[in-house]
Amino acid sequence: MPNNSILQVIGVTKTYGRGTQRFVALQDVNMEIREGEFVCLLGPSGCGKSTLLRIITGLGQASEGKVLYRGQELRGVNPYATIVFQTFALYPWLTVQQNVELALKARGVPERERKLRALKLIDMVGLDGFEGAYPRELSGGMRQKVGFARALAVEPELLCLDEPFSALDVLSAEALRGELLELWQNKSMPTKAILMVTHNIEEAVYLADRIIVMDKEPGRVVAEVAVHLRHPRHRKDVVFQGMVDRIYAAVAGKTEPPTVALGTAPGQPGQTMPLPPASMEALAGFVERIAEEGGRHDLYRMADDLAFELDDLLPVVETAEILGFAHVAAGDIVLTPLGQTFADASILARKEIVAARALRLPTIRWILECLQADDDHRVEEDFFRDVLASDFGDYASEQLEIAIGWGRYAELFAFDDTTGELYLEANGNRVTNNSAPRSQG
Repeated sequence: MPNNSILQVIGVTKTYGRGTQRFVALQDVNMEIREGEFVCLLGPSGCGKSTLLRIITGLGQASEGKVLYRGQELRGVNPYATIVFQTFALYPWLTVQQNVELALKARGVPERERKLRALKLIDMVGLDGFEGAYPRELSGGMRQKVGFARALAVEPELLCLDEPFSALDVLSAEALRGELLELWQNKSMPTKAILMVTHNIEEAVYLADRIIVMDKEPGRVVAEVAVHLRHPRHRKDVVFQGMVDRIYAAVAGKTEPPTVALGTAPGQPGQTMPLPPASMEALAGFVERIAEEGGRHDLYRMADDLAFELDDLLPVVETAEILGFAHVAAGDIVLTPLGQTFADASILARKEIVAARALRLPTIRWILECLQADDDHRVEEDFFRDVLASDFGDYASEQLEIAIGWGRYAELFAFDDTTGELYLEANGNRVTNNSAPRSQG
């Protein structure tokens, strides 16, 4: 192990449940954190970032693999690491000073010493004068500063941050990022390394020395990117934007659908790929915007123009790829000839195009086959949900909701909200008009 290595994650896998209900949150994750590094763990929601952070701090246990800290296998809570959560996690009945002292009290630090250390930390994070205030008297940014002070009170070698700015308004988050970076660069805190979970690409490039990119289903590391940019970093700089482009390419470039096993008969959907949570209306607007830019658009600039976070943009990108309308290349989204045809088509022609492409997807095709095989071409949604649960577990309802939205848009099948049934029109093949309205995820 290199001398400056603090932490190593080796082959970590985390699973929940058993058999058909088995869910793989993390699969064969390997990573290393070294002294002096600010590392960001980046990826969409559901990729296991927070789960991995809990395993690293000892708040959770891996199903397979191991975590080494300073070369020794971690067992139980990591005494050299602490974590700041996205929710402020303060005790409302305690003052600022009492909240900061709490971690020191739990470690048996004498009262006088913990008071001095708490006051010093409160001053360091800019809350001098608020020692006796209660959390309800503080803004969101100030409450998160208390969280930072409390975490730093135990002088951790490794400071872990779980999306610490996501619950703040834009201005408060920006101010707190700058203050954290100042403390880190000035070595005002005893921390040897920082590991931060985020799904905000620009935030990661602004703060990190290295970015570890994760993908989901299952959660795994797909890329590592070193950020060789001097501080202070400016978001409008061409080099900064180029780095953001590169990270977008690393993330969005992994959205190509995997090989899937199709259902062998109605009622057996097989191990299907999940449908991304994007509406057809969002897809249409997305494709139109790319077409307006000549068939190619910078993903970073597009996200900025639309004020989209990674979790908003990726499902639409993935849908465009799944349907064959676009592909990701070097941080850009590029329309295919079919995508350009879709952009130029009339409303009815767009429905036909989506119908033809959606029928290639296992879940959509299986639903249609089940409805065609039924005597009256009507099947309760509970049936589909129960069968999908074998593949998607707790996400079965969400997957069915997405499938219904896509199927209705393409007029492949309809939904009766009164009876809770999916159905075909009288011809038993495809619907020819819209059915009762249903919300679409």
